[in-house]
Amino acid sequence: MKKDLIYSLLTVSLFFACGQPKQQQTEEVAKSGNPVFEGWYADPEGIIYDDTYWIYPTTSDLYEKQTFFDCYSSKDLVTWTKHPSILDTTEVKWANRAMWAPSIISKDGKYYFFFSANDVHEGEVGGIGVAVSDKPEGPYKDLLGKPLINEIVNGAQPIDQFVFHDEDGRYYMYYGGWGHCNIVLLNDDFTGLVPFEDGEIYKEITPESYVEGPFMFKKNGKYYFMWSEGGWGNPDYCVAYAIADSPFGPFKRIGKILQQDPQVATSAGHHSVMHIPNSEDYYIVYHRRPLGDTGRDHRVTCIDKMTFDKDGFINPVKITFEGVEARPIK
Repeated sequence: MKKDLIYSLLTVSLFFACGQPKQQQTEEVAKSGNPVFEGWYADPEGIIYDDTYWIYPTTSDLYEKQTFFDCYSSKDLVTWTKHPSILDTTEVKWANRAMWAPSIISKDGKYYFFFSANDVHEGEVGGIGVAVSDKPEGPYKDLLGKPLINEIVNGAQPIDQFVFHDEDGRYYMYYGGWGHCNIVLLNDDFTGLVPFEDGEIYKEITPESYVEGPFMFKKNGKYYFMWSEGGWGNPDYCVAYAIADSPFGPFKRIGKILQQDPQVATSAGHHSVMHIPNSEDYYIVYHRRPLGDTGRDHRVTCIDKMTFDKDGFINPVKITFEGVEARPIK
C-alpha cells in the first residue's frame, strides 16, 4: 500500500514537471473557413485599407435581380462584417440589371467603386460605370450619371474592369469580356480616359486563352497580369497568369494557378489578390461552386494563400475548406 502511494506521488510530480501532454497544450488556430461569409457571391475584389481587409463581390443572382452590391470588412480575415446595399440601381439611373465585378480604389481621401452593368451589347446603354464615397463601406453615388465606357472596342465587352495604380502615379484600367482585354489610362478624377503617348486611347493586350476577369499586381519590379479562362458556368473555370516588364506586356501565358479540385469545389475563378504591405503574405480571393450544386448563380467567395517559388513564379494554389489563419494587420 505504501509502495503504491509513493508511486502515485512520483507519477503526479513527473506529470507537472514535464507538463501536460502535447495535444492538450496545442490551441486550436482560428481560420476563416471557405466560403468566408454566407450567401451567393461572385467576382470578389479584395483590398486592404489601413488595418482592415475589404471584399466587394458581385451579388450572384439572375441578371434581373443582380441590381445591388454588398461589401464585407474584417480585421483578421476570419470574422467578417456585412455592409449591405452600398450601391444599387436606384442610384445608378442608367443601370437596370446585371451589375457585377466591382473594382475599388482610394484616391485623395475618396473611395471609387468601378462596376459593370446591363450586360451591354452593341447599340445598348451600359458598360463600365464609376461611383464615389467618403467611406469604403459607402453609400456610393454615381459619379458621372452615365457609363465611363459604353462602346465595344477591339471586340472587348466593357465589363470586368480592374483599376491598377502604378508606382509612377498613373491609374490604368484593364477590362474586357468576350475573349478580349484592353488597357486604358484614367484621368486624375476618374471622370474620363486620356490618350497614351502615341495618341491611342484603347490598347488591346489580350494574352493567350484570356476570357475575362483581368487583375494586375506588381512584385519586385515585375508586372503580374492574371485573368480567368473557360466559361464562368463551367467546372473548368480557372485562373492563369503572365509576367512582364511593362504594364502593357507583352503578356506571355505561363500557366494556370487556380482551378477546380474534385474533392473540394469546381469553377474556381474570377479572383483578386490582397498583399499585406512589407510582408510576403499574399491571399487570393475568388469564387467557386460547391460540389454537386449545379445552380447557375450558386457561387461563393473564398480565400486561400498564394505563394511564390524562388524564381518569382506563382505556385499552384491549393483550394481548401479551411481557408486561412487569422492575420491581423499591425
